[in-house]
Amino acid sequence: MLNLMRAIHDVVERHGSANVAEGADFASRTLLLQKANPDYDSHRMNVQELHRIMKFTEDFRPLEVWAEAFGFDLVKKDQPAPIDVHQALSHVALEIAEVTIETHNAMADGRVDQVERARILREISHAEAALDQLKASVKVA
Repeated sequence: MLNLMRAIHDVVERHGSANVAEGADFASRTLLLQKANPDYDSHRMNVQELHRIMKFTEDFRPLEVWAEAFGFDLVKKDQPAPIDVHQALSHVALEIAEVTIETHNAMADGRVDQVERARILREISHAEAALDQLKASVKVA
């Protein structure tokens, strides 16, 4: 937890406490500094305040430190470029069909071997990418 509080403090200091206090809608710079100070036990920052700081600064080091504390790596997901919704939907249908075909072919002998498993997983990842592109396309439609 101390590493998380240090990361928050570093973000506030790096982006300027007065700037962050104003941009992240804190009542005062002093309040922000008290809540971000890892050595000040009587003030605690809540999740909503941390969210406002990260949203304003676009600095996600506290989130990275938090994820690392639980054994995870935080990796930003690349957003696919939106295309025409009809085209994106057709691509999803094609990819789902390919998942179905690979799975059906693999199950023909009643079991799935390593090579077949790899093919199915590859097709699933293609389908997931197509769904992400459909989602991006629908958001801008």
